[in-house]
Amino acid sequence: QVRLVESGGGLAQAGGSLRLSCTASVNIFRVNMGWYRQASGKQRELVASITRDGRTNYLDSVKGRFTISRDDAFAVYLQMNSLKPEDTAVYYCNAISSSWGWGQGTQVTVSS
Repeated sequence: QVRLVESGGGLAQAGGSLRLSCTASVNIFRVNMGWYRQASGKQRELVASITRDGRTNYLDSVKGRFTISRDDAFAVYLQMNSLKPEDTAVYYCNAISSSWGWGQGTQVTVSS
């Protein structure tokens, strides 16, 4: 069973920044990974993804503000700048199109 642990969330003011980290219990260097978020009362959505060869893709609403990256075999990161209140959600990481379970997520709250 793969274990994913997200951290780095918190309370930020609009315009502020946060950096989320995701640590996996297995080597994910060759895995296509994504950051997802779920706002209260809404469905979970894919925010950013990074392929095994480093190509990235972003939800339109976060393009230019969020950056997904990886720098070791067991972690993936999400740098979030120019935060907006609508970015408020629980953020999760997971492999793309996998059967892995979900971690506990990390809460991001952006105040106006």
